[in-house]
Amino acid sequence: MTSSRKNKTLYIDKEAASALELVKDGLLLPVTKLMNEAESKEVLRTGLIDGKTFPFPFILAPSGKKNEEVIKSLKKGEEVLILCDGIEYATMVIDEIFSIDPKDRVKHIYGTDDHTHPGVMATLKRLGKYAICGEYELIEQKENESKEAIKKAKELLGAKHVTSLVMGANPLHRAHEKLIRQTLENTDLLVIFLLKPYDNANLSFDIRKESLEYFINNYLPKSKVIIVPLENSYIFAGYNEIIIDAIVAKNYGCNRLTIGRNHAGLGMFYDCNSNKSIVDRVMGIEIDITVASEYVYCDQCRTLVSKNTCPHGQHHQISYHADSILEILEYGLLPPAVLIRKEISSFILSKLFVNRFKNLEKLYYDTFPVTGLLEEHTEKDFYLELMKLYQTTSLT
Repeated sequence: MTSSRKNKTLYIDKEAASALELVKDGLLLPVTKLMNEAESKEVLRTGLIDGKTFPFPFILAPSGKKNEEVIKSLKKGEEVLILCDGIEYATMVIDEIFSIDPKDRVKHIYGTDDHTHPGVMATLKRLGKYAICGEYELIEQKENESKEAIKKAKELLGAKHVTSLVMGANPLHRAHEKLIRQTLENTDLLVIFLLKPYDNANLSFDIRKESLEYFINNYLPKSKVIIVPLENSYIFAGYNEIIIDAIVAKNYGCNRLTIGRNHAGLGMFYDCNSNKSIVDRVMGIEIDITVASEYVYCDQCRTLVSKNTCPHGQHHQISYHADSILEILEYGLLPPAVLIRKEISSFILSKLFVNRFKNLEKLYYDTFPVTGLLEEHTEKDFYLELMKLYQTTSLT
């Protein structure tokens, strides 16, 4: 590889790099390459590639003055070096350069170009006016271990039905657990795609993954569940998210996709005298898409129930809003166990508020019944014992 000083160089971010990797891993089929102008227009006109649904053109249009200057200077057949976060990431032999309208691009992704939409603004900032296409090679393409793990699990279980769930688990709450259990009831193997966003408005990926692993390892047949990290780049955003989820799940080897009824991309529209959703637009992708029930806690049924089967109405139901549960945790409070399993909330608090207590051992021994033996305790232990006191009912 020649040095970046000798080659013309373009700069991309991790989101663009993630999308390029998905194509090289065969996870965005029917997309196999960056599209030229004619191919882009055909996708916009039909929403199809080779008779299979793909919602918008797959292009690379990096932003920035330096990138624009380099792109304008490129000629067909010329090689360009692509850097991501200062590291040599890929090389490309230029085939075509064409102009795009960034506002049109975000409209095709999000269904709007309204600047008050947070995704629109974030994507506009990273979109340039020119797209490039051509054969590209990743400099250090890593083997996709998750793809191999799914293949081995299918062979080991003789799995005919492989179902996927896509979730943030931010945080993992009781309704998530119910959805996972219900999905597992009717499949041989469950693949949970755990979203890995690029912003800081979430619990860290490691915390969410460890929470999910705790639930799987302790309360599910763990040989039947696989967690796959899924980098949540801009192509998964907007009202086409379910379509991209289905494409990626299919290419990972799944033949079913379950989505929650409150999924952000599950909008309804009226067409040909009937109600339809984004699911009805999926063509040529051989995967069954099921919309799961919305689960709530009913104070009359005294358990987690589907809204479809509970007769008691909204005034008796607790809905599960991950953002509100996360807010409670971020204030340092323990959410009630009816919202989130106490082992998981205790773990999350111990990670969010490290070394929170000045004298943890004294606080522990002064607050809880103990055996008399001197033992070392963690902050997670403290939260777990505290939750037990909250659940004591004789004085309430």
